[in-house]
Amino acid sequence: MKKLFFIAVLLIVVSCNTKASSSADYKDASLSIDERVEALLPKLSLEEKVAQMRIFHANIGTKPDENGNLKLSDKVIEKLKLGIAGIKNPGEHIDAVAAAKLNNELQKYIIENNRWGIPALFVTESYNGVDAEGCTKFGRPMTSAASFNPDLVRRQWDVVGREARLRGMHMCHSPEADIVRDPRFGRMSEAFGEDTYLTTQMVKNAIIGVQGNYEGLGNGTHIGAVAKHFAGYGQVLGGSNFAAIEISERTLIDEIYPPFEAAVKEAKTLGVMASHGDLNGVASHGNPELLTGVLRDQWGFEGYVVSDSNDIARLYYFMNVAESPEAAAQMGLEAGIDIDLYAEDSYAYLPEMVKDNPDLEKLIDRSVRRVLRTKFILGLFDNPYIDIEAVKKGVRAESSLELAKESDLESVILLKNENKALPLSKNKSLKVALLGPLLNEDTKQMFESAAGSNIKFIAEKGFQLTNQKGGAPELLERDPKAIASLVNKARSADVSILFLGGDKYTAKEAYFSSSTLGDRATIDPVGPQDELVEKIKALGKPVIVVLKHRRTLSINAISEHADAILDTWDLSEFGDHSTARIIFGEVSPSGKSPVTIPRSIGQLPYHYSMKEINYKKEYLFLGKGPLYPFGHGLSYGDFKYSDIAISNAEITPDTELEVSVKVTNNGSVKAKEVVQMYIKDEIGSVTRPDKELKAFEKIELDAGESKTVSFTITPKMLEFTGIAMEKVLEAGDYTVKVGTSSQEYLETTFKLKK
Repeated sequence: MKKLFFIAVLLIVVSCNTKASSSADYKDASLSIDERVEALLPKLSLEEKVAQMRIFHANIGTKPDENGNLKLSDKVIEKLKLGIAGIKNPGEHIDAVAAAKLNNELQKYIIENNRWGIPALFVTESYNGVDAEGCTKFGRPMTSAASFNPDLVRRQWDVVGREARLRGMHMCHSPEADIVRDPRFGRMSEAFGEDTYLTTQMVKNAIIGVQGNYEGLGNGTHIGAVAKHFAGYGQVLGGSNFAAIEISERTLIDEIYPPFEAAVKEAKTLGVMASHGDLNGVASHGNPELLTGVLRDQWGFEGYVVSDSNDIARLYYFMNVAESPEAAAQMGLEAGIDIDLYAEDSYAYLPEMVKDNPDLEKLIDRSVRRVLRTKFILGLFDNPYIDIEAVKKGVRAESSLELAKESDLESVILLKNENKALPLSKNKSLKVALLGPLLNEDTKQMFESAAGSNIKFIAEKGFQLTNQKGGAPELLERDPKAIASLVNKARSADVSILFLGGDKYTAKEAYFSSSTLGDRATIDPVGPQDELVEKIKALGKPVIVVLKHRRTLSINAISEHADAILDTWDLSEFGDHSTARIIFGEVSPSGKSPVTIPRSIGQLPYHYSMKEINYKKEYLFLGKGPLYPFGHGLSYGDFKYSDIAISNAEITPDTELEVSVKVTNNGSVKAKEVVQMYIKDEIGSVTRPDKELKAFEKIELDAGESKTVSFTITPKMLEFTGIAMEKVLEAGDYTVKVGTSSQEYLETTFKLKK
């Protein structure tokens, strides 16, 4: 009898709780986010739920008319009847104020035309700042990585988050947390380099910045990040987009996962995007071990996972791991993909599929909860619109433009400076030739504004590298007249500054279409660039090379003939002005290379933290080692390292060590230096890396000034995945190396005792 009474009471309680949940008003801001989600979800029809799992691109019919008012295509109107998870890039081709107005109108239309008034997520990307017209243009992520300044990256992405939100955006399919080690890959500059630790610090700070330290999400000042591409995308075989990805489980855990794990655990990223490719034979978009087991069960991720463009459907028609489009949709859903990006032949099938397999609705509910939760976190139900007056003050603010310049100045890498060819003096009368295919229309003007009245400039581009066709650009034939003209210009000048490297057509994303190419089979500079630098150097006058590029290049001829090389990667809209300031000595360069620069493509794979055994043999007929190592970057200062010391010769699993080094600027100018700490495990149960970056600090010293820089060595730094595929901390000998690059350092040793 007591048992029956207990069951009856329990049923009443459950019934009351269910009624309370279903009767709760999801519009009540006093409820918790989870309560609001659970109040809204049961109200949705199956079709409305699936609509909250799809994103379409604004280019299918969301744009302003001739008066700047919202104009929707019939296709978009039909899609929005049930609501939508989000829209990609609405208003991307108009200025920020016009975009904010358009997106307010679009959001209002969406809210008023679905039954429950559910707002949409407007999504952007960020490679050079917000990927939209009229925003501050920063350098690319690889450029930022060269600064070795995580705080600078956080401040830069804080501006990205603010400017995007002021446009009416809510999420950003950035930053890339991929480790990129193959310069054949056209998307190389979208990532933060080859090193796990450096990438982790940069990704973490980028997400904290763009999300306003998470607090900026709900108060409407910042947007949510989507870390991508999970996982291993930058390791595509042959550097070819969409190719297979083969990474050992140990490398995945120790080198590829950490930036994503930090994005989830430390930076609290709202979203994660799955990788285009497979991972050791398992398609990432259909990989529950990856997207649920690692991401959610191990790391506790609570946000949403979005597909990359059309990639759920591609499980069927490209990856060939699903028997039908419906099977592909089920694979993606079961693996843990919550939002289908763009596809009409994937999650669109779910309502019909549920009729035959009702259990799928539980998985649909799981995904919809995550999407709705994100919208509540962003405050979209309570404050979905943008204050237009705030846009005028907040986008391209003077402080943001100054930050772009600051980022440039800290990111330029001085690779070579033979006989102190740089800096050039503003006080001497000089005629300087600005020459080469990477010269911009406003380069001469920017150099004139930085150099002053004593310097006379002449400028000539000479030739382009390609025909600049967007899909599959073609190299242009060598133009002997153009080369001769450039040489004549150089002959008439005291100094030549050559703008060489690669442009946006020689390194870019190779989209799915077979007619679109962006990866390369070689990494030598294209066109007659080597010939140009050789002929101008033969004039017997100083030659300075400014490298602009989006992938690492094997610059052997440039390195041999140039007196100085400034590696600028892809700077901000003020890049040439910043470069000029460095060339004329206003600022000392302080960037460090975030990648290893090889002599030849034949050295690939080639990164500084390879296993020690990889360095046993060199190649016939090729110089030894890299052309320039990871972490390399010269200065106008003259930094000397001395007095390395360690606090104790032993460490245990419960203690820490401190290593210190004295750094002195023996030069005549104030300059910044990146002090880098690497650790080498001398003996391991599995083959170990030659060395691994574990810490760095950027310091500034006046001429003649010294500073002692200290780093803490923790047991966590010494962990790795052992022979049993579990994290281990092994007793033995370790060497700590502190210096100016991965090849130039002081060292000392310690032991781990257990």
